Amino acid sequence: MALAFLRLQSWLSPSFPNGAYSYSHGLEWAVEAGHVSDRRSLIDWLEADLCHGSGRNEAIFFSEAYRCVAAGVEDRLPDLAVLAAASRGTAEFVLESAQQSSASLATLRRVWPDRILDIFSDPECPPVLAVLLGARAARERIAIDIALPAFLHSYVANLVSAGVDWCLSVRPTVSSLSRRSSRRSCRAVKSQAKRRSTISVRRA
Repeated sequence: MALAFLRLQSWLSPSFPNGAYSYSHGLEWAVEAGHVSDRRSLIDWLEADLCHGSGRNEAIFFSEAYRCVAAGVEDRLPDLAVLAAASRGTAEFVLESAQQSSASLATLRRVWPDRILDIFSDPECPPVLAVLLGARAARERIAIDIALPAFLHSYVANLVSAGVDWCLSVRPTVSSLSRRSSRRSCRAVKSQAKRRSTISVRRA
């Protein structure tokens, strides 16, 4: 288990070669537009993303992918990946997700090969990062209540680095969201699809 967790930490590390540092997930625009201008507004922006935006969806997709592998229904992963890819609200988010996911998949196959990764080699199965890592974490038998908070921490850390001029702490939000999302299914994502954030709409 200790080795498996170290592997997960490597996959979620800022130094993992997937290009995550190149993207701000809309935060740069939010700063330029004046929506984020200080510590408080940055915390609010991140909390909204975690609780109602892409962060929430990513947590649900990660959990669902984990459950598919843990339950032995890996044949559901392609449909889950397609749904996750379709949830990207803008062209920029599509590009961001595709590039990071493809880079992560290539590195995982070279360094930490596993049969579950073959599923994502099919052109009909887009390698969405949350689905990819959720499935791979399940193969390592890392408990979901450890793997999901670690994934969310990495997600938020990348956004925080984009707002490095501010100092904030969102640990309570991450912990709360991880507990809720681990019990939710993709129906929650579909019900949320009609409530796109203003930021996502304007970024389109």
